[in-house]
Parts: sequence; structure tokens; C-alpha cells
Amino acid sequence: MLLPVLVRGAALASALVLVAACRIESAAPASGPVASREGAPSGDVWVYTSMYRHVLDALEPLLKAQLPGVQVHWYQAGSEKVASRLEAERAAGAVRADLLATSDPFLYERLAREKAFARYASPNVLRAPRSLVDPDARYAAIRLSTMVLVHREGTTPAPSSFEALANGRWKGRVAIGDPLTSGTAFTWAVFCQAKYGDAYFTGLREHGAIVAGGNAAVLQKVESGEADAGVLLLENALAARAKGSPIQVVWPTDGAVVIPGPVALFATTPNPVAAKAVLDVLLSPEGQRLIVEKGDMHAVDPRLGGPRGEPGVDALLERAQPWTPALVELGLTRGGAIKESFSRAFSK
Repeated sequence: MLLPVLVRGAALASALVLVAACRIESAAPASGPVASREGAPSGDVWVYTSMYRHVLDALEPLLKAQLPGVQVHWYQAGSEKVASRLEAERAAGAVRADLLATSDPFLYERLAREKAFARYASPNVLRAPRSLVDPDARYAAIRLSTMVLVHREGTTPAPSSFEALANGRWKGRVAIGDPLTSGTAFTWAVFCQAKYGDAYFTGLREHGAIVAGGNAAVLQKVESGEADAGVLLLENALAARAKGSPIQVVWPTDGAVVIPGPVALFATTPNPVAAKAVLDVLLSPEGQRLIVEKGDMHAVDPRLGGPRGEPGVDALLERAQPWTPALVELGLTRGGAIKESFSRAFSK
């Protein structure tokens, strides 16, 4: 999904046909609940996710209706916290999760390379744009979050691009997330560093950009008037506007940053039949519709419109900076260096 392996289009087609054809298979580890080979999916499924709690609450009745024999358990936290818990469990050799559903594309690619995921192509993934599906069927996006610009109504003219935030016109009036603590801010920082170099961070610092922490903090600073503009998730901006917030969404001319939220099946799952069934529901038209309506995020199903009247996934991808193999390698191999560069720029 917007990741380097996706350039192998022929491999994707083969993987989808092969994996979908034998998708209901059984694995029988020594312990844990296991669905029967012929029976309906049953037993426990643990999903480690960064999806909002209110979205999970909306998904639960759908899961219960479609999978009455399956008990879904959620570990819900920010992507960074989920990753930390997962790494601790992997180090201990006791991964509890059956499915992973966070918004950290770099983590998925790393875990895929480490063979942590089982191959599985849900029939529902056939609807998604090919750029959102791993050709080796190790993971696929189920939702899209998007970093855009926001601007408070009634202030100076809105910035038109991410690049413009570092040119001084909004000196001291721009709020951004902290890549050291926010996963979405880090992904945005990788894109900006790749496009504009380390000098971009220096320019933000020299022109008084306010590092606010996470997306909620950025929104608060723009709404309160401490900042006039900011970099924010579209879903946060749309939800705030629906509640009467005086902010406007600005689509940056240098391209929005789309952050896929994939789902993947762990190779260690003791209940692959039920875990695959849960994954299928998340990618079903009903599951995708709830992600749009309750989460204000874009679905990967192109038949659905975007949140609150926004266009759907195809139009969104046209507005976005493309993911490239070089970008993914940058985030994977130089993520620490990018964080250090950002920290160095703002410590001066």
C-alpha cells in the first residue's frame, strides 16, 4: 500500500488469485482456541489497533452480527504505543495479537520483511486500488488518514503548501506535530525531508513554528488563536468543523500526505480462520462505510465517497504525494536520523 513492493503489479495479481483461492485454511498450534476446519469461525481474536475507540464501538455490532461465534478483543492505543507493546511481546516470544491495524506503514513493511505476517488476500481487497495492497498479500490498507493544512478563518491568507510554512510569512503562527512522539507527524516529516531536505526543519525553526505534540494539540493551538495555521489530520479537521470549529481545510499544492492504515494477520495467530473472517469484515462494504461515517477517514473501497462530502479514494490519491520505494527505505533505514535532524533543528 503505497509502499515499494507495490511496483510489482504482476506479483500482486498472482498473490491475490493464489491466496484468495485457499484463504480458509487451518493452523493448529499447541494452545489457544482454534476454529474447526469445517465449522463457522469461532473463538477469540485479538486486534491491536490505533483506530479511534468510537470507530471500534461502531464496528462491534457489525462484527457480532456477521461473526456470532467470534469474540473480538481490542487493544487500542496510539500507533507508537501499540508498536512498543508489540515489540515487547515479540521479544518475549508471546505475541497475543492475531491482527494488527495501526497507521504506521513503515512498521508494516519492517515486520513483513521479518516474516511476522501470514499471507492472506481477502476477497474484499480486490476492490481497493492496487497501490494500497501489498503484492505479496502480507498486508492491505483498510483506511486512509491524510495530513493537510488547516487555517483559522478570519486571519492572514492561508498557506498554500507545506513548503510555504518555512518561508517566514507565517512567522510564529504555525503549529506542527512532533515527529518524535506522533507517528503521523513522523510520516509527514519523512515526506518533507525527502522533498526539501534537512533545511526544511531549520526553516520551520527559524520562522518560529510551534511544535505542539500530537494532532489534538495542533488543533487546539489553531482554534485558540495561538497559531493561524497548522499541519493536521483531515479526519480531525473535519470532525472539528462539524462541531463549529473556525478552521478551514487547505489542500497543499505540494501534495497531501496520505497515511495508510493497514491490517495484517500475524503468522503466530492460533485462530487463523476467525482472524481472517474479522479481517474480511473490516474490508467489507459495511465495515468500510463505518470507517468513513464514524472515523471521518477515507475508505479504500472506491465505490464509497470520502468523509463529510469529500471525494473518494481515487480522487484523494490524485491530491497526494506518491509513496515511492525510496521514501519507504528512507523511513525504514533513516527514521532515527530524521528524528535527530528535527530535534537538532528545534534545539538551537
